[in-house]
Amino acid sequence: MQDNHSMSRRTAVKSSIFGLLAVSIPNIVFAKKIIESKPTQKSVDNLFPGYPSIDDKMVAEVVGASHFNLERVKELVNNRPELARATWDWAFGDWETAIGAASHVGRRDIAAFLMSKGARPDIFTFAMLGAHDAVKSMIETTPGIQSIGGPHGITLLSHAKNGLRADGLNEKNKSDSKKLINYLESLGNADLQEKYIDLTEEEQEKYLGDYIYGDGPEDGFSIKRNLRRLLSLGKLGKFGGAINQKTENVFVYNGTVSVTISFELKENIVISLTVKEPNLTLKAIKK
Repeated sequence: MQDNHSMSRRTAVKSSIFGLLAVSIPNIVFAKKIIESKPTQKSVDNLFPGYPSIDDKMVAEVVGASHFNLERVKELVNNRPELARATWDWAFGDWETAIGAASHVGRRDIAAFLMSKGARPDIFTFAMLGAHDAVKSMIETTPGIQSIGGPHGITLLSHAKNGLRADGLNEKNKSDSKKLINYLESLGNADLQEKYIDLTEEEQEKYLGDYIYGDGPEDGFSIKRNLRRLLSLGKLGKFGGAINQKTENVFVYNGTVSVTISFELKENIVISLTVKEPNLTLKAIKK
Protein backbone atom coordinates (compact mmCIF):
# COMPACT_ATOMS: atom_id res chain seq x y z
CA MET A 1 0.00 0.00 0.00
CA GLN A 2 1.14 3.52 -0.75
CA ASP A 3 2.59 5.34 2.28
CA ASN A 4 -0.07 7.70 3.63
CA HIS A 5 2.61 10.39 4.05
CA SER A 6 3.16 10.43 0.30
CA MET A 7 -0.47 11.29 -0.48
CA SER A 8 -1.09 14.80 -1.74
CA ARG A 9 -3.02 17.12 0.58
CA ARG A 10 -5.79 17.38 -2.02
CA THR A 11 -6.15 13.58 -2.13
CA ALA A 12 -6.31 13.44 1.66
CA VAL A 13 -9.03 16.06 1.77
CA LYS A 14 -10.96 14.34 -1.00
CA SER A 15 -10.69 10.93 0.64
CA SER A 16 -11.87 12.31 3.99
CA ILE A 17 -15.28 12.94 2.43
CA PHE A 18 -15.64 9.18 2.21
CA GLY A 19 -14.22 8.46 5.68
CA LEU A 20 -17.37 7.19 7.32
CA LEU A 21 -18.32 5.28 4.20
CA ALA A 22 -14.95 3.50 4.03
CA VAL A 23 -15.14 2.39 7.65
CA SER A 24 -18.38 0.57 6.98
CA ILE A 25 -17.14 -1.27 3.89
CA PRO A 26 -15.77 -4.77 4.59
CA ASN A 27 -13.94 -4.90 1.29
CA ILE A 28 -10.51 -3.45 2.21
CA VAL A 29 -9.42 -3.51 -1.44
CA PHE A 30 -12.28 -1.19 -2.35
CA ALA A 31 -11.48 1.06 0.60
CA LYS A 32 -7.83 1.20 -0.56
CA LYS A 33 -8.97 2.32 -4.01
CA ILE A 34 -11.00 5.16 -2.46
CA ILE A 35 -8.01 6.34 -0.41
CA GLU A 36 -5.57 6.17 -3.31
CA SER A 37 -7.85 7.73 -5.92
CA LYS A 38 -6.52 11.00 -7.30
CA PRO A 39 -9.14 13.39 -8.68
CA THR A 40 -8.15 15.15 -11.85
CA GLN A 41 -7.42 18.85 -11.74
CA LYS A 42 -10.32 19.42 -14.13
CA SER A 43 -12.91 17.88 -11.78
CA VAL A 44 -11.67 19.95 -8.84
CA ASP A 45 -11.63 23.18 -10.83
CA ASN A 46 -15.23 22.61 -11.93
CA LEU A 47 -16.60 22.01 -8.46
CA PHE A 48 -19.17 24.45 -7.09
CA PRO A 49 -17.58 26.16 -4.03
CA GLY A 50 -20.36 24.80 -1.82
CA TYR A 51 -19.91 21.22 -3.07
CA PRO A 52 -21.33 18.67 -2.27
CA SER A 53 -24.40 20.93 -2.13
CA ILE A 54 -26.01 21.38 -5.56
CA ASP A 55 -24.85 24.51 -7.38
CA ASP A 56 -26.78 27.60 -6.29
CA LYS A 57 -27.27 28.68 -9.91
CA MET A 58 -29.06 25.43 -10.73
CA VAL A 59 -31.25 25.69 -7.62
CA ALA A 60 -32.19 29.30 -8.38
CA GLU A 61 -32.95 28.44 -12.00
CA VAL A 62 -35.29 25.55 -11.25
CA VAL A 63 -37.23 27.58 -8.67
CA GLY A 64 -37.42 30.54 -11.06
CA ALA A 65 -38.49 28.37 -14.01
CA SER A 66 -41.16 26.68 -11.88
CA HIS A 67 -43.16 29.90 -12.07
CA PHE A 68 -43.71 29.59 -15.83
CA ASN A 69 -41.50 27.22 -17.85
CA LEU A 70 -42.54 23.55 -17.72
CA GLU A 71 -40.13 22.44 -20.44
CA ARG A 72 -37.10 23.93 -18.71
CA VAL A 73 -38.20 22.46 -15.37
CA LYS A 74 -38.43 19.05 -17.03
CA GLU A 75 -34.93 19.39 -18.49
CA LEU A 76 -33.43 20.29 -15.14
CA VAL A 77 -35.37 17.84 -12.96
CA ASN A 78 -35.23 14.85 -15.29
CA ASN A 79 -31.45 15.21 -15.23
CA ARG A 80 -31.35 15.75 -11.46
CA PRO A 81 -34.59 14.60 -9.75
CA GLU A 82 -33.47 16.00 -6.38
CA LEU A 83 -34.14 19.46 -7.83
CA ALA A 84 -37.87 18.74 -7.56
CA ARG A 85 -37.41 19.63 -3.87
CA ALA A 86 -35.24 22.69 -4.50
CA THR A 87 -35.63 25.68 -2.17
CA TRP A 88 -34.27 29.16 -2.79
CA ASP A 89 -33.91 32.25 -0.62
CA TRP A 90 -34.65 35.20 -2.91
CA ALA A 91 -33.43 37.63 -0.25
CA PHE A 92 -33.63 38.19 3.52
CA GLY A 93 -35.29 34.82 4.17
CA ASP A 94 -37.96 34.97 1.44
CA TRP A 95 -37.77 31.19 0.96
CA GLU A 96 -39.53 29.52 -1.93
CA THR A 97 -39.62 25.92 -3.12
CA ALA A 98 -39.99 24.94 -6.76
CA ILE A 99 -43.46 23.56 -6.04
CA GLY A 100 -44.23 26.69 -4.02
CA ALA A 101 -43.42 28.79 -7.08
CA ALA A 102 -45.74 26.71 -9.26
CA SER A 103 -48.44 26.87 -6.58
CA HIS A 104 -48.72 30.61 -6.12
CA VAL A 105 -48.98 31.26 -9.88
CA GLY A 106 -51.53 28.51 -10.47
CA ARG A 107 -49.34 26.24 -12.62
CA ARG A 108 -51.02 22.92 -11.93
CA ASP A 109 -49.03 21.23 -14.70
CA ILE A 110 -45.66 22.20 -13.23
CA ALA A 111 -46.76 21.25 -9.71
CA ALA A 112 -47.97 17.84 -10.95
CA PHE A 113 -44.67 17.17 -12.70
CA LEU A 114 -42.63 18.18 -9.66
CA MET A 115 -44.72 15.93 -7.40
CA SER A 116 -44.16 13.04 -9.80
CA LYS A 117 -40.43 13.55 -9.21
CA GLY A 118 -40.61 13.73 -5.43
CA ALA A 119 -41.59 17.32 -4.59
CA ARG A 120 -43.31 17.76 -1.23
CA PRO A 121 -46.71 19.49 -1.54
CA ASP A 122 -47.89 21.68 1.30
CA ILE A 123 -51.13 23.45 2.23
CA PHE A 124 -50.50 26.13 -0.41
CA THR A 125 -50.16 23.50 -3.14
CA PHE A 126 -53.37 21.80 -2.06
CA ALA A 127 -55.12 25.17 -1.98
CA MET A 128 -54.03 25.90 -5.54
CA LEU A 129 -55.29 22.47 -6.61
CA GLY A 130 -58.69 23.12 -5.02
CA ALA A 131 -58.30 20.19 -2.62
CA HIS A 132 -61.09 21.26 -0.26
CA ASP A 133 -61.08 18.25 2.05
CA ALA A 134 -57.28 18.21 2.45
CA VAL A 135 -57.04 21.95 3.20
CA LYS A 136 -60.00 21.89 5.57
CA SER A 137 -58.52 18.93 7.44
CA MET A 138 -55.18 20.73 7.85
CA ILE A 139 -56.88 23.84 9.19
CA GLU A 140 -59.04 21.88 11.62
CA THR A 141 -55.97 19.97 12.81
CA THR A 142 -53.90 23.16 13.22
CA PRO A 143 -56.26 26.10 13.80
CA GLY A 144 -54.82 29.39 12.58
CA ILE A 145 -52.63 27.86 9.89
CA GLN A 146 -54.85 29.54 7.29
CA SER A 147 -53.42 32.94 8.19
CA ILE A 148 -49.77 32.00 7.58
CA GLY A 149 -48.32 33.64 4.47
CA GLY A 150 -46.72 31.61 1.71
CA PRO A 151 -43.77 32.56 -0.50
CA HIS A 152 -43.46 36.34 -0.83
CA GLY A 153 -46.20 36.67 1.80
CA ILE A 154 -48.91 35.48 -0.64
CA THR A 155 -51.99 34.32 1.26
CA LEU A 156 -53.66 30.93 1.31
CA LEU A 157 -56.84 32.35 -0.24
CA SER A 158 -54.82 33.89 -3.07
CA HIS A 159 -53.30 30.48 -3.80
CA ALA A 160 -56.79 28.99 -4.03
CA LYS A 161 -57.96 31.74 -6.39
CA ASN A 162 -54.83 31.43 -8.53
CA GLY A 163 -55.65 27.77 -9.07
CA LEU A 164 -58.49 28.91 -11.31
CA ARG A 165 -56.04 30.64 -13.66
CA ALA A 166 -54.81 27.41 -15.23
CA ASP A 167 -55.75 26.56 -18.81
CA GLY A 168 -57.91 23.54 -19.58
CA LEU A 169 -59.70 23.24 -16.26
CA ASN A 170 -62.67 20.89 -16.31
CA GLU A 171 -65.92 21.55 -14.46
CA LYS A 172 -64.86 19.45 -11.48
CA ASN A 173 -61.62 21.44 -11.11
CA LYS A 174 -63.60 24.67 -11.17
CA SER A 175 -66.23 23.39 -8.77
CA ASP A 176 -63.63 22.10 -6.29
CA SER A 177 -61.71 25.38 -6.35
CA LYS A 178 -64.84 27.49 -5.86
CA LYS A 179 -65.92 25.30 -2.96
CA LEU A 180 -62.53 25.78 -1.30
CA ILE A 181 -62.54 29.52 -1.96
CA ASN A 182 -65.96 29.83 -0.33
CA TYR A 183 -64.75 27.89 2.69
CA LEU A 184 -61.58 29.99 3.08
CA GLU A 185 -63.53 33.23 2.70
CA SER A 186 -65.91 32.08 5.44
CA LEU A 187 -62.99 31.82 7.88
CA GLY A 188 -62.33 35.54 7.65
CA ASN A 189 -58.55 35.32 8.10
CA ALA A 190 -57.23 33.27 5.17
CA ASP A 191 -56.41 36.42 3.24
CA LEU A 192 -54.87 38.60 5.93
CA GLN A 193 -52.18 40.89 4.62
CA GLU A 194 -50.37 43.64 6.44
CA LYS A 195 -51.51 47.08 5.39
CA TYR A 196 -48.84 49.15 3.70
CA ILE A 197 -48.65 52.74 2.52
CA ASP A 198 -49.44 53.12 -1.18
CA LEU A 199 -47.03 55.28 -3.14
CA THR A 200 -47.68 57.04 -6.41
CA GLU A 201 -45.10 56.62 -9.14
CA GLU A 202 -44.06 60.21 -8.51
CA GLU A 203 -43.47 59.40 -4.83
CA GLN A 204 -41.52 56.26 -5.78
CA GLU A 205 -39.17 58.20 -8.04
CA LYS A 206 -36.87 59.52 -5.30
CA TYR A 207 -35.99 56.00 -4.13
CA LEU A 208 -35.01 54.61 -7.55
CA GLY A 209 -31.32 54.06 -8.24
CA ASP A 210 -28.19 52.15 -7.21
CA TYR A 211 -26.82 52.00 -3.67
CA ILE A 212 -23.24 50.92 -2.90
CA TYR A 213 -21.97 49.36 0.35
CA GLY A 214 -18.56 47.97 -0.68
CA ASP A 215 -15.75 47.92 -3.25
CA GLY A 216 -16.73 44.69 -5.02
CA PRO A 217 -18.55 44.68 -8.37
CA GLU A 218 -21.69 43.25 -6.73
CA ASP A 219 -21.52 45.15 -3.44
CA GLY A 220 -24.71 47.08 -3.73
CA PHE A 221 -28.45 47.15 -4.30
CA SER A 222 -30.69 48.48 -7.04
CA ILE A 223 -34.10 49.93 -6.33
CA LYS A 224 -36.28 49.55 -9.42
CA ARG A 225 -39.97 49.58 -10.32
CA ASN A 226 -41.24 46.08 -11.13
CA LEU A 227 -43.95 44.90 -13.53
CA ARG A 228 -46.60 45.44 -10.87
CA ARG A 229 -45.40 49.04 -10.58
CA LEU A 230 -44.10 48.42 -7.07
CA LEU A 231 -40.65 49.29 -5.79
CA SER A 232 -38.28 46.34 -5.73
CA LEU A 233 -34.86 45.71 -4.21
CA GLY A 234 -32.35 43.46 -5.91
CA LYS A 235 -28.62 42.89 -6.22
CA LEU A 236 -26.78 45.68 -8.00
CA GLY A 237 -28.15 46.13 -11.52
CA LYS A 238 -30.87 43.50 -11.08
CA PHE A 239 -34.53 43.29 -10.17
CA GLY A 240 -35.51 41.73 -6.88
CA GLY A 241 -38.50 41.28 -4.61
CA ALA A 242 -41.04 43.97 -3.85
CA ILE A 243 -40.51 46.33 -0.93
CA ASN A 244 -43.54 47.86 0.79
CA GLN A 245 -43.61 51.04 2.84
CA LYS A 246 -44.51 50.40 6.48
CA THR A 247 -43.89 53.89 7.89
CA GLU A 248 -42.38 57.02 6.43
CA ASN A 249 -39.25 56.01 4.45
CA VAL A 250 -39.20 52.57 6.12
CA PHE A 251 -39.94 49.48 4.04
CA VAL A 252 -40.18 45.70 4.45
CA TYR A 253 -39.11 43.12 1.89
CA ASN A 254 -41.67 40.76 0.35
CA GLY A 255 -43.37 39.50 3.49
CA THR A 256 -40.25 39.13 5.63
CA VAL A 257 -40.77 40.16 9.25
CA SER A 258 -37.32 40.63 10.81
CA VAL A 259 -35.75 42.94 8.22
CA THR A 260 -36.35 46.64 7.58
CA ILE A 261 -35.02 48.85 4.81
CA SER A 262 -34.91 52.51 5.72
CA PHE A 263 -33.94 55.46 3.53
CA GLU A 264 -32.09 58.55 4.70
CA LEU A 265 -33.07 61.82 3.05
CA LYS A 266 -31.41 65.21 2.95
CA GLU A 267 -33.55 68.11 1.72
CA ASN A 268 -36.03 65.53 0.40
CA ILE A 269 -33.33 63.77 -1.67
CA VAL A 270 -32.51 60.15 -0.84
CA ILE A 271 -28.81 59.76 0.00
CA SER A 272 -28.60 56.24 1.44
CA LEU A 273 -30.46 53.13 2.51
CA THR A 274 -29.87 51.00 5.58
CA VAL A 275 -30.75 47.31 5.84
CA LYS A 276 -31.32 46.25 9.43
CA GLU A 277 -31.39 42.53 10.20
CA PRO A 278 -31.34 40.88 13.65
CA ASN A 279 -27.53 40.52 13.56
CA LEU A 280 -26.52 42.99 10.88
CA THR A 281 -26.89 46.67 10.00
CA LEU A 282 -25.68 47.55 6.51
CA LYS A 283 -25.62 51.05 5.04
CA ALA A 284 -25.42 51.66 1.28
CA ILE A 285 -24.78 55.07 -0.26
CA LYS A 286 -26.82 56.18 -3.27
CA LYS A 287 -24.74 56.78 -6.40
